[in-house]
Order: sequence, then C-alpha cells, then structure tokens
Amino acid sequence: MTMEDLIGGLPAYAKDMKLNYSSLVKQNTELTAQQLWGSVVAAAIATRNPELTAAAIAEAEAAGLSPQVLEAVKAAAAIMGMNNIYYRFHHLTSNEKYATLPARLRMNALRGHSVDAVDFELWCLVVSAVNACGKCVDSHEHVLREKGATEELINAAIRVTAVIHAIGVVLDSEKAAPTPALAIA
Repeated sequence: MTMEDLIGGLPAYAKDMKLNYSSLVKQNTELTAQQLWGSVVAAAIATRNPELTAAAIAEAEAAGLSPQVLEAVKAAAAIMGMNNIYYRFHHLTSNEKYATLPARLRMNALRGHSVDAVDFELWCLVVSAVNACGKCVDSHEHVLREKGATEELINAAIRVTAVIHAIGVVLDSEKAAPTPALAIA
C-alpha cells in the first residue's frame, strides 16, 4: 500500500491529517528531500505501525533516498528506541542516583552512520519527540542548533513528525475499533 492509499483511506474525522500531509509533506519546501523523507520514515517507525512504516519506506525510496540513507534512518530510529527508554526513565524518576550511573549501552550508531550529521540528528530528534523523551529531545535539539540548524528547520521536521504520528494513531484506532457505518434513513 502506498502513502497515497493510506492517506486517501483515512476516515472523515481525520480530514486534518489529509490536509496536513498534503501541505506539510507533499508540498514541503523547508526541508531537503533527504531530511523530509528521512523524518517521515523515522516518525513512521516510531509509531510502530507496520503498514505506515512500509508505505513510508516505499515512498522514501521512490523519492530517491538511497539504501544507505534508509539504513541511517533505521539506525537513528533503533538507537533512539533504546535511548529514549533509558533517558526517559532518568527524567521520570526522582532518584538522582541513576543519572550518576554509567549507561553501558552501545551507541555506535550515533557516530557510525555515513550521512550528513544534521540529518541524522534531525531523525534522532524526530523519534525522541514521538517517544516523548525530554532529555533526548533537549539534547538533539541543542546539537542541531550547534551544527547550524535553524529553529524553523527543526520546527518543520517536528510538524511533519506530528502529522505522521497522528496518521499512525488513526490507522491503529481504525484497526482496533472500526467506526460503524452510519445508517441511512
């Protein structure tokens, strides 16, 4: 299934998702194609919706993202899937001792990718936003600005992330409890 099929099949109550996808993804002029489609894929992976993830990857490939770039996006999603849990725990617990203990988590993906550093950090931020890890959001936003990314660029990626996440929520809710057809009297 393509992204167009998924978007076209969204129920009427998700009309805003359709409109936002059109304006913020399809007509995006704020992000490079790599930043845009990497953000779409990273956000889709973070939603954990297989249908959305498969469609996003296919769309990104059609938009020209290379296998190497897609691997970097997947690496960002994977490493943040781990880090977001670990550091969100630090943020949520009142026991400050945990912040003094070594993480002992391998994080080679943060340095071992072969894509633009701003793009990789952007994808890490995207996944961290979906996973609601305040420490990771703050850290990656700070690194992005240090590397020259503007607040406008970051905000554009987060808007895209919000739309993709919402689409995943709608798809999941429709799968779990389809809206009954309205009876025509």
